[in-house]
Amino acid sequence: MAQTDTGTAKPTACLVLADGTVFYGKGFGATGDTVAELCFNTAMTGYQEIMTDPSYAGQVVTFTFPHIGNTGVTPEDDETADPVASGMVVKWDPTDPSNWRATDELTEWLQKRGRIGVGGIDTRRLTRAIRQQGAPHVTLAHDPQGNFDIEAMVAKARDFAGLEGLDLAKDVTCAQSYRWDEMRWAWPEGFKRQTNAVHKVVAIDYGAKRNILRCLASAGCDVTVLPATATADDVLALNPDGVFLSNGPGDPAATGKYAVPMIKDVLAKDLPVFGICLGHQMLALALGAKTIKMNHGHHGANHPVKDQDTGKVEITSMNHGFTVDTQTLPDGVRETHTSLFDGSNCGIAVDGKPVFSVQYHPEASPGPMDSYYLFERFAAAMAERSKTTA
Repeated sequence: MAQTDTGTAKPTACLVLADGTVFYGKGFGATGDTVAELCFNTAMTGYQEIMTDPSYAGQVVTFTFPHIGNTGVTPEDDETADPVASGMVVKWDPTDPSNWRATDELTEWLQKRGRIGVGGIDTRRLTRAIRQQGAPHVTLAHDPQGNFDIEAMVAKARDFAGLEGLDLAKDVTCAQSYRWDEMRWAWPEGFKRQTNAVHKVVAIDYGAKRNILRCLASAGCDVTVLPATATADDVLALNPDGVFLSNGPGDPAATGKYAVPMIKDVLAKDLPVFGICLGHQMLALALGAKTIKMNHGHHGANHPVKDQDTGKVEITSMNHGFTVDTQTLPDGVRETHTSLFDGSNCGIAVDGKPVFSVQYHPEASPGPMDSYYLFERFAAAMAERSKTTA
């Protein structure tokens, strides 16, 4: 059983992989243990947004950037009400925050919200292991007394079923429908309200990030959010100008069992449809394509994606462990965007129809504005449809 140690001080946290590898470190945040899939994220900023991104349900996140926690946390940066990722692994222990926006420390924030963190880990070695062996199943534990039953932790990791075949969207979706009118943050006003919306949009919440909804509002949309299990009748009863399919966690094939029939019925009405991340995968499944599990997925804010129509390269934010199998795209559905890291699919569109989706997150703005045009494209498609149906 391979082990790593962080020094002479007694470790207060440890990360155990299903293959028996053990990483010891210093715990922070909540105490206890959690079992999940382990991934790594290469973003240099946005740790709070990552931890509150519902797409990370069922995962512990290894941060390759060492300075995690140095800007503290603020409610304005939450993508949902509470952290969704199961825990975090970092190189250096979080420091006291140094940022005028900070309202709390990362360690205190994690403790209040029941999420475990471990510092002092060789994240470079851990990331190499993930890249070479695939995303492992792990047990992460924090005990201030440093008492760990390693054999039991290995057993828990090995017993974890993994994300394949797992529908997590139902766990992170909203309990009931609601309206959204908050727009993107702008200096000096902050978050303003949309008071002059021109397009009625129904957003299906598979684990929607708040900033996606803000971008829709900023693009002139009056947004009504429905739970992941909404039917086509639920959607069409609101008489929308367009339908948005949100990001989310888990195996798209599992979520597709109830999402795909709804999307097919919506597509039959020739409404503009726009999907992001899991929503992209849901749309692909509804059109007849298939999805596959990736070795270690794409998680970061520096992913170059090529727009096949324009030749433009966008710097994008990504978070997904499954991808659309391009070879299964049916006639009439074309690939619009491709990852320049590994050639995997990052976007599709239906020929002759205002139906499109992308695998990456245009609302995250790593470029910073490379991909906002997608929201404008969706709004333009709804405007065009309004002209033809008037």
